[in-house]
Amino acid sequence: MIPYGKQDINQQDIDSVVDVLKSDFLTQGPQVPAFEQALVSHTGASYAIGVNSATSALHIACLALGLGKGDWLWTSPITFVASANCGLYCGAQVDFVDIDPDTYNMCPKRLEEKLTKAKKENKLPKVVIPVHLCGQPCDMEAIGRLSKQYGFKIIEDASHAIGGRYKGLPIGNCAYSDITVFSFHPVKIITTAEGGAALTNQQELADKMLLLRSHGVTRDASLMQGTIHGDWYYQQIDLGFNYRMSELQAVLGVSQIKRLSEFVSARHHLSKRYSEKLASLPVVLPYQLPDTYSGLHLFVIRLQLEDISLSHKQVFDALRKRGIGVNLHYIPVHTQPYYQNMGFEQGSFPEAEKYYEEAISLPMFQSMTFEQQDEVVTALEQVLK
Repeated sequence: MIPYGKQDINQQDIDSVVDVLKSDFLTQGPQVPAFEQALVSHTGASYAIGVNSATSALHIACLALGLGKGDWLWTSPITFVASANCGLYCGAQVDFVDIDPDTYNMCPKRLEEKLTKAKKENKLPKVVIPVHLCGQPCDMEAIGRLSKQYGFKIIEDASHAIGGRYKGLPIGNCAYSDITVFSFHPVKIITTAEGGAALTNQQELADKMLLLRSHGVTRDASLMQGTIHGDWYYQQIDLGFNYRMSELQAVLGVSQIKRLSEFVSARHHLSKRYSEKLASLPVVLPYQLPDTYSGLHLFVIRLQLEDISLSHKQVFDALRKRGIGVNLHYIPVHTQPYYQNMGFEQGSFPEAEKYYEEAISLPMFQSMTFEQQDEVVTALEQVLK
């Protein structure tokens, strides 16, 4: 089975992890700060906070921005559930903004329409989370402009997008957002096995997320109250979590990020080759927003079902039967039973639902060979023709 995605681990990665295993620190040592600095150097953001998952990063990002009971968080319905769940963790209410039919990202026009209506109803969001689906950047300039007009904060869910660029600048620099979140899950562009990070240009937000990452505990004397009892002393000054990244995760990230450009370049070669070989088939190929460079975490096609004798499920199943590990990213969040129980209904976000009826993620990973890619193309040709 050719997987839809997989990690790329070399001997340097292995040696780095082994070195940490032989060191004095498996957690809370020098490698987490080293990885955070590597993220800062790559993106141009001022601060990076490494955590144990992108979900944790989203959670502490929401808390740092003061999201809570009575507030609204809006995100895209085409994303993994974590992009919405992070708002619920904070006691906020969640809603969605339909996608652009070309980019599959949050549509700025639909966002503006929804904001206009929400302002009249006094239900404006406190936080909006645009998701860079597949590594394709959202139209952050348009969304940033709306944030200034309507007063909401922005968290970029860039879980798919490290290594990409928007208007010539690396995704993660937070030029149009308050916080950007990355994921380093094994199927992502670089991996720390599990892990994530939150980046920001605002020291206040960085300090808050740093505190929330580790139980709300500090050893910083300037933050403590009363008498400091000795060098062993710490104080809990907030209610935080155990979201720390381990030294093993971090050192793998330090090693992996050195090959980030190589990884993304390989994905672009594969994407170009897919586009050339699939051009004659009844599928819609990925669109690229002008003045952007995708991280290309995923290569999603949409079936032109009116020109195909098979159903979406039949095409998917036939590819799997041929050893092609296709997947589907994602089931619209508002159609999940948990969210249906909250009152969301089918038909609420028609572009997202239409996308779901047609989308298939083809295998895409940097170590994929042309022979493997040709096998995917041949299987798809056989199924569709």
